[in-house]
Amino acid sequence: DLLSRIRTHARAGARPARSGLPLVVLSPGFGLPRSSLTSLSEELASRGYAVATVGHPYEAMATTLPDGTTVTCTACEIEDSPGLVPAIRSADVSFLVGRLTGAHPAWGPSGLIDASRIGMAGHSIGGNSAAQAMVDDPRIDAGLVMDGSFIVPLPATGLARPFMLFGTEESFLPGGPDEETSWRDNWPRLTGWKRWATVAGSGHESFTDYPVLTEQLGVPPGALPAAKAVSITRSYVRAFFGLHLRGVPSPLLDHPSPRYPEVRLWKNT
Repeated sequence: DLLSRIRTHARAGARPARSGLPLVVLSPGFGLPRSSLTSLSEELASRGYAVATVGHPYEAMATTLPDGTTVTCTACEIEDSPGLVPAIRSADVSFLVGRLTGAHPAWGPSGLIDASRIGMAGHSIGGNSAAQAMVDDPRIDAGLVMDGSFIVPLPATGLARPFMLFGTEESFLPGGPDEETSWRDNWPRLTGWKRWATVAGSGHESFTDYPVLTEQLGVPPGALPAAKAVSITRSYVRAFFGLHLRGVPSPLLDHPSPRYPEVRLWKNT
């Protein structure tokens, strides 16, 4: 009941300000709804991107299909389902990109989305899905993972398009006692522009809307306040797509920022 009454800055049926918009696809974590990335979606949309958040049927806790049918998380009952998710999501995203571009797109007039400028970001397994979608679909130009492991590794042939690793120190601090090795193992296979960054004090959900919501419900904030977590996620994701879909460089991607001392850049190329 509380969640149904949340007010956002988005408006249904808003007219795009112009055509030729770069497209960013956002994929949520395992079992999570697409609404968990609303804050980031609104940030990118307000900066002139078309943003498509994907509700993955049979994997989110509940997904309402266009005919009104609601399907639940079948994948939650399959023991090895995480290993299947990136490939299935990759197919979802390729279908989506095809429906949003071309001569007769499903949304807006032809030319509203610039099919030569497409990026994808994902939280948790959604980030692994972004990498897999880039491997499978050359139309996706740049990708970013937010605190997600490579459950499905990159192929030995590598990925030559821009990709950024952005996550918690708890799991992805290089050389740390609890370092999750999938980033280290897949780093050499990212052969294009790449960055490895961590956020001090962040938790797994810090890259979603949930810290903001739980803080308002009276749950004590973690080491990283919700408002700061939102600002960091918005700023770095925006800088990444600004560079690779618009050609606008940002010092956030190359140097420590006095505004965001929590963010550490570990590996650049």
